[in-house]
Amino acid sequence: MVILVGILALVVGLVGGFFLARFTMKSYLAKNPPISEEMMKSMMMSMGQKPSQKKLNQMMAQMKAQNAKAQKK
Repeated sequence: MVILVGILALVVGLVGGFFLARFTMKSYLAKNPPISEEMMKSMMMSMGQKPSQKKLNQMMAQMKAQNAKAQKK
């Protein structure tokens, strides 16, 4: 009986920990996107494009919209 309770507690802890970690990472990535404006600006400059602030804002808005759409699924 003691072994069964221990195994059950272990399984519940693993499943709960997985979902807690998943929720925490999703909220962290939503607040702190992995690509910032500076990174995007340097990426565009390395591709030979001259990034304007308007173009950067459009790309960031597009990325946020994609993230929001992906989170709804």
